[in-house]
Amino acid sequence: MVQYLILCRSLTYAQKAARALERVGITASIMRVPKEIGREGCAYCVKVSERRFEAALSVLKNTETRITRVVLMTPEGELREVPL
Repeated sequence: MVQYLILCRSLTYAQKAARALERVGITASIMRVPKEIGREGCAYCVKVSERRFEAALSVLKNTETRITRVVLMTPEGELREVPL
């Protein structure tokens, strides 16, 4: 299953993003950014399914939630940055 990791600069921003998504019915889980893509040190991300990604991105933009990057995670574990 393809997942999207929406990277935030801190745990607080990731929690804010997850709450905004949950309010509109989008399931989101918070996790540490994988080491392979973590440039910011202690960064966190919100993980959403491929099916809900576009809606999630729209919600986060409308609520002015700061996101730093978006990364696609394939079923095989491959990570690829997605342009915003």
